[in-house]
Amino acid sequence: MSAVIESTAVPAMSAGRVFNAYLEEARAECLRYLRNPGFLLPTLLFPAAFYVMFGIVVAQPDRAEAARYLLASYGTFGVMSPGLFGFGVSLALERDTGLLTLKRALPMPPGAYLAGKMCMALLVAAMVATLLLGLATFAAHVDLPPSRIAAFYLVEVVGALPFCALGLMLGTVVKGQGAPGVVNLVYLPMAFLAGLWFPLSMMPGVLRDIAPLWPAYHLDQLALAAVGLGEGGIGIHVLVLAGYTAVFVMIAARRLRRHG
Repeated sequence: MSAVIESTAVPAMSAGRVFNAYLEEARAECLRYLRNPGFLLPTLLFPAAFYVMFGIVVAQPDRAEAARYLLASYGTFGVMSPGLFGFGVSLALERDTGLLTLKRALPMPPGAYLAGKMCMALLVAAMVATLLLGLATFAAHVDLPPSRIAAFYLVEVVGALPFCALGLMLGTVVKGQGAPGVVNLVYLPMAFLAGLWFPLSMMPGVLRDIAPLWPAYHLDQLALAAVGLGEGGIGIHVLVLAGYTAVFVMIAARRLRRHG
């Protein structure tokens, strides 16, 4: 993603100054969103509330199995949000207000802007995964060995990257005021169609057939495998997500070069 934002005239910088510029931009982006309850609280509380409702309260009598399944599904649902909203909505707003133009004019590495947003999204995704894992362990009594806990973290945190790329693309397409609505129109239907709210086995055949079209489906399959409920094909799911990421970034880069 570092090639997407191009600076107008960045003077030569030492490796140390370049690293510090990336570090400071990432720190600023993380603090900015951690101090924004309108972004942070819904991102953390929505998947947690759904998990408590359906994975702990409603899931009887096979609560342990349902809680493990929904840990993967709602974990995927939760980590989609930081990328889609942190990239998509904020980029659209910053394009409209001229902040993106200002960032390009600053003497900073061209990739620092996107790297900062990516670090923010990965940090919030880790917070979502931690909260859900805590609920699963202490409230739903899901027993996962350390290897599966590590796999779950890896899948959910790194799995936020395709949705950062999707949010980046959306942020180059929509205007700032319409961005929240458009992102929700992508986020919520995709979560439903990918089987994150209800198992695909409970959905009509046509919806089961098209589920692999959505990147959320492939991340969910990896998350299910991480908690011991997957059906294989891990390599295929990784390749599909990598392909989606590359396509979204290429489209965003082209639009930013043409339209700013």
